[in-house]
Amino acid sequence: MYEKQTAEKRLVGEKAAELVESGMIVGLGTGSTAYWFIKKLAERAAGGLRVTGVATSVQTAGLAESLGIRVVDADEVGEVDLTVDGADEIDPHFNAIKGGGGALLREKLVASISRRVAVIVDSAKQVRQLGRFPLPVEIVPFAYRHTLKRLEQAGCAPKIREKDGALFVTDGGHYIVDLHLNRIEDPRRLAESLGNMPGVVEHGLFIDLVSEVLVAEDGEVRMMKRNGVAGG
Repeated sequence: MYEKQTAEKRLVGEKAAELVESGMIVGLGTGSTAYWFIKKLAERAAGGLRVTGVATSVQTAGLAESLGIRVVDADEVGEVDLTVDGADEIDPHFNAIKGGGGALLREKLVASISRRVAVIVDSAKQVRQLGRFPLPVEIVPFAYRHTLKRLEQAGCAPKIREKDGALFVTDGGHYIVDLHLNRIEDPRRLAESLGNMPGVVEHGLFIDLVSEVLVAEDGEVRMMKRNGVAGG
C-alpha cells in the first residue's frame, strides 16, 4: 500500500508540473506530494522554463532554492498565477483538509492570493465526506490551554500536536491542535465557528479556494475542474 501511494504521489506531482507556463509566479506547496511537483518543476526550470516560486513553508523554500528555483516573499508579488499543493482529504465539492504537515496558515495565505489553486492527491485522499483525517487548527501559544478547553466544550475532541516529545511549533511560532471529528457534516459552518473562536489563528478547512484537482489512480492522472472534468 505504501509503495502504491508513493508511486501515485510521484505520478501526480510530476504531472502537475506540466500546468506551469514560462513566466508564471507559482505557489509551491508543502508535503510529500508537493515534493515531487517541485522536483519536476526544477527540472523544467533547468531546461529553460522561467518560473518564480512563492513557498508555503520554510522547508519548501529550502527545497526549491536547493534545486535552483528562484523563490521570493509573498509580499513581493501582486498575485500568484498558480499554486500547486497537496491535501490530506478532498471531497467531491472541492472542499479540502490541509495542515497535516503543519503549514496550513501559509498554505491558505498563498492560496488566497492565487488565481488558480490545483490540489494534487493520491487516490486515498479522495473522500465522500471530510473528517476522518484529524482537522488541524493553528492556535496562539498564549492561553492555549483555554483555547483547548473551548474546543473541547464545542465537542471537537482536540489533541495538541507534539513532535519529538515537545509541542509542535509552526513556522509562524504557533501551536497545532488536531480535531478528531470523524465526520464533518457541514464544513462551511464549522469553518465559520472555528474562525470566530478566540485563540484560533487559522484552520485547515479549505473552502472555495480549490479550482482544480489532480488525482493519481491506476497509473493515470485524472484532472477535474470546478466546472467539470477536464480529462486525464
